[in-house]
Amino acid sequence: MFALTGVPLSLLGMAYVLAVLYVGGLLSLTVVGLPVLALGLAGARRLGRGHVRLMRTLLGEGIDPPAPPAAEPGALPWIRSHLSDVAAWRSVLYLTLRLPLDLVAFVLTVALPAFGVWSIVWTVIGSPALWLAVTAVVGGLAALAVAPVAARTMMRAHRLLGRKLLGPSASQLRVKTLERARTLAFAEGARDLRQVERDLHDGTQAQLVAIAMTLSLATDALGDEPSPGRTGALVARARAQTDTAIAELRRLIDGMSPAALDRGLADALPQLTGQAKVPVALSVEMSRRPDPVIERVAYFCVAELLTNVSKHSGATKASVDARVIGKALRIQVRDDGRGGAGIGAGSGLSGLRERLTAVDGTLALDSPPGGPTTVVLEMPVRI
Repeated sequence: MFALTGVPLSLLGMAYVLAVLYVGGLLSLTVVGLPVLALGLAGARRLGRGHVRLMRTLLGEGIDPPAPPAAEPGALPWIRSHLSDVAAWRSVLYLTLRLPLDLVAFVLTVALPAFGVWSIVWTVIGSPALWLAVTAVVGGLAALAVAPVAARTMMRAHRLLGRKLLGPSASQLRVKTLERARTLAFAEGARDLRQVERDLHDGTQAQLVAIAMTLSLATDALGDEPSPGRTGALVARARAQTDTAIAELRRLIDGMSPAALDRGLADALPQLTGQAKVPVALSVEMSRRPDPVIERVAYFCVAELLTNVSKHSGATKASVDARVIGKALRIQVRDDGRGGAGIGAGSGLSGLRERLTAVDGTLALDSPPGGPTTVVLEMPVRI
């Protein structure tokens, strides 16, 4: 079926390519030429996606789509991004090379077996001379024998051409590989951190609690003696130190993996803002839950920003607005403080920006002297 539909489709594709190049080249000296060429390249990319679907349906060849062109607002950026779209030009090359490949494939997979069958049938019904009949039968059988091998070879050539020109480029594949490796590294890091948190919570903290209980019992027992003396004082001090160690360990565990994040960022933010030193108005609108890694980064970024508001801004109130917009998580933290904050000015914002960069996030700051200060965090919902 792919060989039968190949020639008509490749003729249409070649006609499209010639029309785009001819019209775009002819009008390239005018204002209309470049927009027409950019529009034609965008159409070539769409045709390429259509051929990918066709190959997946008829040949079972799954090809990952290339990355979309850079999306920038405005007509001129759109034209520039499509004119420099490598995937679109590769689609043009695919449509150009497919015609000769389809012609060869049609001959080898359709015309060749048809010739073999016709040769044998002609020998049977035509009663030619013996030598001619033998030649026709042998040639027909040879054509039928070669046809399956030729068909498989041509389909492999089609698959190869599609993978090379319609799929992601080598650089895009490398980026995807690196993104996948980074995602796995983040997931493994979060899993290991969670394991450490469980070990501290269920092991070390439990042992310290047991020691504190034992010391408490010892204190009570010494208190019943007539003169416990120095031993009682030492036990009491050890108990107080143990209580301090337990409190510090709980603070450390919560700093590593806040228990509130187990229920998601939307449930963790009210607790976080409620602990702030200044009143914080919170607005949360999340149609879906981000990845755990994204939630963790967002949580600690908001915590750091609220700490900055309490310590450095002189603000009397603040607000946090967190919402999922499309495929992005956007968080705005605003305060009515004195302003004048800057990245790299000792505010810790440079560290936040680096943390966001690790998950393809961004940080935008607006803090004029006199305030207010607004920080906008954006990061993908899925890492």
